[in-house]
Amino acid sequence: MIDISKIKEKEIMEGFKGRFIHTEYSTLAFWEIKKGSILPLHSHIHEQTTQVLEGKLELTVGEETNVYEKGFVAVIPPNIPHSGIALTNCRVLDTFSPVREDYKKFGRE
Repeated sequence: MIDISKIKEKEIMEGFKGRFIHTEYSTLAFWEIKKGSILPLHSHIHEQTTQVLEGKLELTVGEETNVYEKGFVAVIPPNIPHSGIALTNCRVLDTFSPVREDYKKFGRE
């Protein structure tokens, strides 16, 4: 059993504080995102899902922009450019497959 609150929080970029769990095949990232924080346009080899737990998050995936709130999930295919902005303070759960090796330095394995 993993108690997320016991995982040390790390600020990965301005306004994005995360706690990370790595399994054999995936990474879970629990984010606290400050209102107005910008996720720059980027892409990666990982399939990603983004679930908003609290707040409003505007995401652009490829050419499509949507506002996500509690109960909504974005599915981001591998290698698709995406970006975003926190319209309010947000709590978000990202899942990545395969494992985000670059995030292993930030959290629990």
